[in-house]
Amino acid sequence: MALPKFLQPYLPSYNIAKLNKDDLGVSNEIITQVLNLGDEKAVAWIFDNYTINEIRNAVKKPQMGVWNEESLNYWSKILKIDEVSDYSSALMNIYPV
Repeated sequence: MALPKFLQPYLPSYNIAKLNKDDLGVSNEIITQVLNLGDEKAVAWIFDNYTINEIRNAVKKPQMGVWNEESLNYWSKILKIDEVSDYSSALMNIYPV
């Protein structure tokens, strides 16, 4: 199933017409990028198309180096996640040493 076109700005490196939202690796990327950068419509789409467990897992076990600190903190609180795995590695660092 093709993703809606309004998600394209949050997945700029991908041809969303070719993504399968149900593929595990793809779903984690979609959830991560939309929760990190998405607007209200995009976030609503995430909650309509993925289970709360899939969403919580994408936040609890985040991809490395892609999260904005504010977004990760926000969604951790909203989703009642006590501990994020490897929190510091999940954060995007635009000033690497």
